[in-house]
Amino acid sequence: MRSYTAEPSLPPPGATPHARPHLSIATPASTPVSGSGPDSTVASASAPRAPAPERAAAAAPTTATAVTAATAGAQALNRLAAYINAHSHALLRVTVGIVFFGFGVLKLFPSASPAEQLAVDAATKMTLGMVPETVLLLSLAALETAIGIGLIVGRRLLRPALVAFFLHMGGVFSTLLLLPDAMWQPHSPAPTMEGQYVVKNVVLVAVCLVVAAHEWGRGDRSRAGNGAG
Repeated sequence: MRSYTAEPSLPPPGATPHARPHLSIATPASTPVSGSGPDSTVASASAPRAPAPERAAAAAPTTATAVTAATAGAQALNRLAAYINAHSHALLRVTVGIVFFGFGVLKLFPSASPAEQLAVDAATKMTLGMVPETVLLLSLAALETAIGIGLIVGRRLLRPALVAFFLHMGGVFSTLLLLPDAMWQPHSPAPTMEGQYVVKNVVLVAVCLVVAAHEWGRGDRSRAGNGAG
């Protein structure tokens, strides 16, 4: 009778005895791993954050309102610029007229105008002292008031007012030569305060030159239109 002895099975060469197979459990990529390690911090920081619908809905009306306000402001400025451009000559004419009218009215009251004595001294030299100062002052007041009214009203009074204005400015600027001690600082080409008061009138002269050019040009255009018709 044969006897059989069960021999233990040997592992293959190079294998570690009693080694158990390693089982790995795959974690889904979409499932976040809870924990406080550095991997969890990086994952949470790198994840994009979608804007809230309420925030986007609130930003849209604000942008539209800003664009509408900017457009309305630009349109208002364009309308204002067009209006001023269309009435620029009338605006210049009336402005100078108001200035002259105010200065003329001031000369009707004694010591109300700061340029009263200066104007009287210059007029006295131009008239060689033959006209009393009171008459000179009242004449200057009437002349400046009439020029102001003519410039403000315009129409048929505009051309005589412009002629009177330029004649008056000739007398005003003559004070720079007639009263050098009062107009210029000693040993200096700089004007005094009174001299600056006179020199600033170049602005009024420039304005009235523009008004006069427009007025005489309009008359020529009217005659040309009547001749063509």
